[in-house]
Amino acid sequence: MARHRGPVLVDTNIIVECHRTRSWRALSGGYPVETVEDCVTETQTGFQRRRPEHRIDVVELRGSLNAVHSVGDRQRAEPGLRIPDIALDRGEESLWAHAVHRSDAWLLCGPDKTSLRFGIRLGFRERLVSLERLLDGVGH
Repeated sequence: MARHRGPVLVDTNIIVECHRTRSWRALSGGYPVETVEDCVTETQTGFQRRRPEHRIDVVELRGSLNAVHSVGDRQRAEPGLRIPDIALDRGEESLWAHAVHRSDAWLLCGPDKTSLRFGIRLGFRERLVSLERLLDGVGH
């Protein structure tokens, strides 16, 4: 399968895990990685309790991302109104709110089962991608 060339939307869990496993540079260097402001904010939650090697420098993070999108309250509420029985955390909610309004060939990488179920129910199964597949695609 050919490597995806379009935007890859990532949630907080992907950012944190890639930094923990030292694979962020491979991911962000191999794809145009994007996220939303709420996910960037969530990467700093618990910052003081992390070991120094697991801390994420917010300036470096922003510099390594292709884009960080802002999502307003009205936009964030819309997907939840379509699927009210699945509760997402703030970052996932904002990421999906941003994703559903895009018209380009994006993929979304977020390992949380609730987020995956949400994406499938919205009809985006084919746009969900695993971190393993993305890293394999760049030879990492």
